[in-house]
Amino acid sequence: MATAMRLFWRHGYEGVSISDLTTAIGIAPPSLYAAFGSKAELYREALDRYGDLPGALNTLVPGETPSATAEALLRRAIEFATDPAGEGGCMVSVGMVQCGPDHADIAHDLAARRQAMFEEAARIFSRWLDSASSHALARYLLTVMQGIAVQSRDGVGKQELQAMADTIVDDIRRRYDGG
Repeated sequence: MATAMRLFWRHGYEGVSISDLTTAIGIAPPSLYAAFGSKAELYREALDRYGDLPGALNTLVPGETPSATAEALLRRAIEFATDPAGEGGCMVSVGMVQCGPDHADIAHDLAARRQAMFEEAARIFSRWLDSASSHALARYLLTVMQGIAVQSRDGVGKQELQAMADTIVDDIRRRYDGG
């Protein structure tokens, strides 16, 4: 499963063929279908495994303030996106930005996963902020995190991404922490 996850992470859903998967895993196509049912189901299982990796949003512990929490979230995104042991970027953010109609169900699944990330971030920020503000901040930060994923794929380095994150955290501190 880890090999398939890395292939999907590196190339996206549509960039990985059944032949790529069976070669990497070392099984014949009938065995892949017997084990997973379809490429789409294997992809969903790979996404589930990806979501369990360290650094996932569901393991974020809120900080003392909105800005401290935002800083932890952005640092985590940068660490994860630029980790040389990973594939660069975020599998959920960049795994399928566009797709053909045959894969609309997978695109919907990814959108639902991104929505769940948004809802979790909004829940965390609701500790300090009203509903509208927590939702706005969560949407803003998830948009930035998706940008981090794309930028890291484009070769932008950790230091430059961190400088951008520092600017954002300073703005959040001024706006939401009262300082």
